[in-house]
Amino acid sequence: MSVDHPHARHGHPCSHDPQHGAGHPGHHHGPASYDRAFAAGIALNLAFVLAEAFYGWVSGSLALFADAGHNLSDVAGLILAWAAAAAGRLRPTDRRTYGWARASILAALANGMLLLFAMGALALEAFQRLQSPEPVSGVTVIVVAAVGVVVNGLTAALFMSGRQSDLNIRGAFLHMAGDALVSLGVVAAGVLYLQFGWAWLDPLVSLAIAAVIVAGSWGLLRQSLHLAFDGVPDSIALGEVRDWLAGQPGVADVHDLHVWALGTSDTALSVHLVMPGGHPGDAFLAALAEGLVHRFHIHHPTIQIELDGLADGCEKPAGLA
Repeated sequence: MSVDHPHARHGHPCSHDPQHGAGHPGHHHGPASYDRAFAAGIALNLAFVLAEAFYGWVSGSLALFADAGHNLSDVAGLILAWAAAAAGRLRPTDRRTYGWARASILAALANGMLLLFAMGALALEAFQRLQSPEPVSGVTVIVVAAVGVVVNGLTAALFMSGRQSDLNIRGAFLHMAGDALVSLGVVAAGVLYLQFGWAWLDPLVSLAIAAVIVAGSWGLLRQSLHLAFDGVPDSIALGEVRDWLAGQPGVADVHDLHVWALGTSDTALSVHLVMPGGHPGDAFLAALAEGLVHRFHIHHPTIQIELDGLADGCEKPAGLA
C-alpha cells in the first residue's frame, strides 16, 4: 500500500517514485510566486549594471567594473531563478509525473557555478591590476557604490520572506544581500582612497569582493549539487525520520527508506514498513502522511506495508535496517 498525501493508493513494491497525475491537485505543492519580486529585481539591477559599468569606465575603477560584472551575472541568475520558479509551478503530466520542480535545483546549481566562474575572472584581472595600480575617481566610486547598496538592499528585501523555505529563492536573496555588503566595501575603499591616495586599494577591494562572494555562494553550490544527485535535504535528519516511523504503533521494522528533493521547496519519501499485526488501514496512512508534513515538511510520501518483510528484490542501502 502506498500513500501520497492527501490521497492513498497502491504502488509497486520497488517503486520509490510516486506518480503524480494531473488530475490530483492535492499532489502539487509548488513554491509561492515571486514574479513581481523577480521582475522588480531584474529591472533595478539591470539599470544599475549599465550605470555602474559606465561610471567604472569613466572613473577607471576596477572595483566598480568588478561589481558591475558581478551584478550582470546576478541579473542572469535572477532570470534563471525566475524561469525555474515558473517552471516549478507547471502541473505534472503523464510524461513528467513530478512536473518541472527540479528546474529550481538546476537553476541554483547553475547560479553557483556562474558565480564561481565570474569571480575567477575578476580575481585574475585584480591580480594583474595590482602589478600596476592606476588612479581612480574616488568621489564617483563612492556615489555609484552607495547607489548599489540601496539597489541591492531593496532587491534582497524582496526575497527575504522565502529565503528559509526555498533554495532557489535563497540563492537570489544571498546574491543580493552579498552585493549590498560588497557595495559597502567599495564605498569604504573610495573613502580611503580619497584620504590616503592608495591606488592599490581598488584592485585589493576587487579581490576581497571575489573572496566574499565565493565564500557566501559555496554553500549554495554544495547544497544544490547535493540535491541534484537526490541527496537528503540538509533540513531533514534521516535518522530522526527513521526513528519516528519505527515508533509508530504496530511497526516492527523500517527499511528501504529514501528521502530526496523534488525541487528546492518540495521533498519526497518512500519507505517499507513491516507490520506483523496486519494492515492498519487508510486512517493510519493518512495520519502518517500528516505527521510527515508537520514534523519534517515531507509532502510526497509513498509507504508500503509488509506483514513479515518481503524479499521483493529492492536492494537495501547500506546502514538501513
